Amino acid sequence: MPLVEEMEASGGWLFRWRSYLPLLTLPFYVLALPHATFFSGEAVLTWKLFCLAVAFLGLLARGIVAGYKLPGTSGRNTRSQAADNLNTTEMYSIVRHPLYLGNLVIWLGVSMFLGVWWLVVINTLVFYIYYERIAFTEEAFLRRKFGGTYVEWASRTPAYLPRFSQWTAREGAFSIRKAITSEYHGVLAITAIICVLEIAGHAYLNGAFRFDPVWRWVLLCSVTFYLCVRFLTKAAKRRRVNTA
Repeated sequence: MPLVEEMEASGGWLFRWRSYLPLLTLPFYVLALPHATFFSGEAVLTWKLFCLAVAFLGLLARGIVAGYKLPGTSGRNTRSQAADNLNTTEMYSIVRHPLYLGNLVIWLGVSMFLGVWWLVVINTLVFYIYYERIAFTEEAFLRRKFGGTYVEWASRTPAYLPRFSQWTAREGAFSIRKAITSEYHGVLAITAIICVLEIAGHAYLNGAFRFDPVWRWVLLCSVTFYLCVRFLTKAAKRRRVNTA
């Protein structure tokens, strides 16, 4: 099989399983635990909260995409590529793959938490290669479907490093409801992963279970937020069904 077709085929496979493949990086986190350097010291809490903020920054990027989402774009389909429209405004006017960029930033924040430099490097390289292959398949699909329109947009829009000066708005307001209902799972997922690393780090380095009160509150707030949004989302869905 020619290399181009092989890359597109492998990217399609990665696209279908993209929600689960990040779990393959778990062994690197286990290997990094003995080398963790930020579980003691005066700046420990500041560093941990900074890492959490970096991860949430990536989630914010995803939320902005969801809030401006047009019908037929940026879907969560997993079986194959699908797009009825080419989105070239808002986040897509400054970067071609804002969702993948958001994911990269999320995992950057998570990998920074243990304070092990080589974990950050390995994690970033793995995810860059992983998403680059998926992006290759996605762009091949979009180029075939939208032709010159896609080529013109892709020629002026960077793939991963945003060019903020190119921000282009469109008619229609940002929907905070869409942003929250699309990404609220991520708030709990990021917080849970960070808390697991916190507990695992203390258990390995100190030989005892310890869960800092600050992180208990962070986790409690995340769980409460998740449950509230989920309840409201389910209630709204039931109302739509009953009034249909």
